[in-house]
This record gives sequence, C-alpha cells and structure tokens, in this order.
Amino acid sequence: MLDDHGIGYRYREYTRDPLNRTELRRLFAALGKTPHDLLRRNDRAFKELQLTGEETQAELIGHMASHPTLLQRPIGVLDGRAVVGRPVENLLTLVD
Repeated sequence: MLDDHGIGYRYREYTRDPLNRTELRRLFAALGKTPHDLLRRNDRAFKELQLTGEETQAELIGHMASHPTLLQRPIGVLDGRAVVGRPVENLLTLVD
C-alpha cells in the first residue's frame, strides 16, 4: 500500500531482527499503548508460553523480545511517532 502511494519506507523483518526490550519500550511510548494492548492472544507463542494476558508489562516486553510474533503488526514509525497498521491505512496517518 505504501508503494502504491509512492511513500518510501524501510521494512524490518521482525522475526530475523526482533526489537529488543529497549526498542519495545520506546515503541510502546510512541504508540501511547501498553504491551497488553498489542499482545496477540491467538499467537502460537501465547499458548506455548501459557500466557494469560495478566503478566506485568516488563514480563510481556521480555516475551515479545524473545517471541516477536506476540506483537501486533504492522507498526509504522516516523519521526518519533508510531501507529499500528490495522487497518493498514493507518500507516498513511504518519505522512499526512
């Protein structure tokens, strides 16, 4: 969709280059969201780790750093602002 609008971007392959804990904390701050807000409860890792969704933010950030598929995506970041791309059109709000 960004290509269709002529918007340049850098894609980060989250499974090969996952966000570390510091990056995740910064991302949540930019989003104005908590790890609980963006936790993928239907993800296989959620079940395998026997998560409940009641874990502390620090615990969830640790799990998301180790199991990046637990984090909702896509997420766009530009100039210290961030949005969750669900729906994908939300990404366009970063360039408006």
